[in-house]
Amino acid sequence: MSLLHKAAAGISASALAAATFVSIPAAGISPIGESAASAARSKPAPVSDNPVNCSMFGDFNDVVMRGQPQRMGRPVPVMAPPAPPPPPAPQAEAAKESVVVSGSRIAPYPRPPIILPPGPYPRPQDRERYENNDVATVQSVANAPVSTFGVDVDTGSYANVRRFLNEGRVPPADAVRTEEMINYFRYDYPRPAGRKVPFSVTTNVTATPWNEGSRLMRVGLRGYDVARDERPAANLVFLVDVSGSMSSQKKLPLVKSTLNMVADQLRADDRVSIVVYSGAVGILLAPTNSKKHMKEAVACMNAGGGTRGGEALSIAYETARASFMKGGINRIILATDGDFNLGVTGTPEILEMVEKNRAGGVTLTTLGYGTGNYREELMEQIANAGNGNYAYIDSAMEAQKVLSDELSSTLFTIAKDVKIQVEFNPAHIKEYRLIGYENRALAEEDFDNDKVDAGDIGAGHQVTAIYEIMPANASGWLPKRRYPANRAQDKARVASGFSDDLGREMAHIKLRYKLPGQDRSRLIDRTVAASAMTRADTPRGDMAFAVAVAAFGQKLRGDKYLGNYSFDDIRKLAGNQNVYWRQEFLRLAQLADGQSDGD
Repeated sequence: MSLLHKAAAGISASALAAATFVSIPAAGISPIGESAASAARSKPAPVSDNPVNCSMFGDFNDVVMRGQPQRMGRPVPVMAPPAPPPPPAPQAEAAKESVVVSGSRIAPYPRPPIILPPGPYPRPQDRERYENNDVATVQSVANAPVSTFGVDVDTGSYANVRRFLNEGRVPPADAVRTEEMINYFRYDYPRPAGRKVPFSVTTNVTATPWNEGSRLMRVGLRGYDVARDERPAANLVFLVDVSGSMSSQKKLPLVKSTLNMVADQLRADDRVSIVVYSGAVGILLAPTNSKKHMKEAVACMNAGGGTRGGEALSIAYETARASFMKGGINRIILATDGDFNLGVTGTPEILEMVEKNRAGGVTLTTLGYGTGNYREELMEQIANAGNGNYAYIDSAMEAQKVLSDELSSTLFTIAKDVKIQVEFNPAHIKEYRLIGYENRALAEEDFDNDKVDAGDIGAGHQVTAIYEIMPANASGWLPKRRYPANRAQDKARVASGFSDDLGREMAHIKLRYKLPGQDRSRLIDRTVAASAMTRADTPRGDMAFAVAVAAFGQKLRGDKYLGNYSFDDIRKLAGNQNVYWRQEFLRLAQLADGQSDGD
């Protein structure tokens, strides 16, 4: 059966005769099948003189309203509008509500009062979804001396938590990922000495404000910075959800504001395309380097229809491959509330598509918007699979921070598959716990396996990890074991003997990373002197703020290891701040205090 026959199945002959045919062409791009996509890989698509296809939106929304699938360049029948209803019968006119004149006013006859059923009344359904990650438990050095995880530069959790608190609500515990709270902020880590090693490594140890017996060890990475004119040329495909669920003020209007900010950052050698989707899919903007054309395309966006996200993602990848830049940045940026409800919707199928295209050099970043039906668990998983990063945009200021102030960090990867492994010396540390990174944990043997995917670091990105550690002579979190053979594990490890050098270390930190375009990892290692633990004092300055944010995340998650540490304690620890984002943190901690249950 032809495409026309399939599309027209079930339509009456008269309706079919009245139908018109609307094509959504990709200006400057041929319809992409396998052969066209293969040819496009070798040569980027040309820049069109007239790339904007705003006229598609009237036809596009007609298609959307009828649920007809649309791919670029394919004709789709659009039904003629229905005939107007017949005029009402005379008796219907007589049945209309009559009115009486009373004094100087005209009023209808009184109607019976409307009696509402007794409450409580149902609230609007909240379909937001978050991945459940239990708080990481304490580990015994005797049983698990090594901690391994992939880095995370996502910041979406912090912005989403801020949205909840600004709305007067306590965020769900699963919406809080403490490492993303910590990594939202920048700290005073030194710049890398050069680009041969793409990031610097900083460690420091302080006392723990909420536990007199333990210490905190911070590991900080800072990538080298790249100026706007130094980054490689970028081939960007914005995949924008224009479905009905995106119609609220905090969704599509904010997406449009975001895209206009990106337009102002474009360079002459960049290429940008826009694919839009609802119940249908089409290319709104073919590859161009024109800020004017990009803003024209953004201006004509409007929302309506279902959400054929899976098919749209496939078309976005085809579009990216058609303009592929060898040696450049090739990235899809997905802007949506995350609610994929038509077409390919299964998470495994979507992740498989993203991973396959990642291997071909096209990465993916996700930008989340809105409330009510937000699927954050899918947004984060897609970004992780696409070697991109995930951010939540709750305001124009956040959009500016992510895609204007930090555009190079968002786009340009300087180190990939970055893993951290810490081995603790049982002579000095008996127990530890990693604060956050629950969904980034790796097996110990994965550290040296270059086939195992991990997080990437962009230009200027920072990564912070904080461990709470228990000195060997402290009472610790874990109960004393009953049987001597079990209790002797710690003593046996210490008695095995250390050289003088090893005896002076409390931890050995290793980092693995790959340079872009390389498949073999490189190793950096550092040791932390045991004397750092004995000299540990109350956290101050930059370290104090990082610890305050770590405590804030734990408090919101209901972390049992935080004890009675309060939001007021967190604000005091953070101290006075003169940077806007840090000042805002103090305000959020105050809001959380007022919205908590009196903790």
